[in-house]
Amino acid sequence: MQIVLALILGAAIGLAAEFLVRGREARGAAVAPVLGAVIGGVVWTILTWAGLAFDNPVIWVASIAAPAVVVPAVLVLVTRTRARADAEERRRLRIA
Repeated sequence: MQIVLALILGAAIGLAAEFLVRGREARGAAVAPVLGAVIGGVVWTILTWAGLAFDNPVIWVASIAAPAVVVPAVLVLVTRTRARADAEERRRLRIA
């Protein structure tokens, strides 16, 4: 049941990253929170399968640190990719 806390913390970290990383208009509002929740849940699951119990601090630190590192990096990549694709499409359509 503690995985729910990892999901909630991951979503909260993703939501914070959504507001801290530039280019919000180039991506969906739910991308960052959902990505944070998924990453937090996946890390939690992998670590429990590896034998760590919920009372081990490593599982908590990893479940919080992974979304905090991965989500901003993915948001930057998504924003850059979208800006590049939009510029190419404007060029293709000959729109100033």
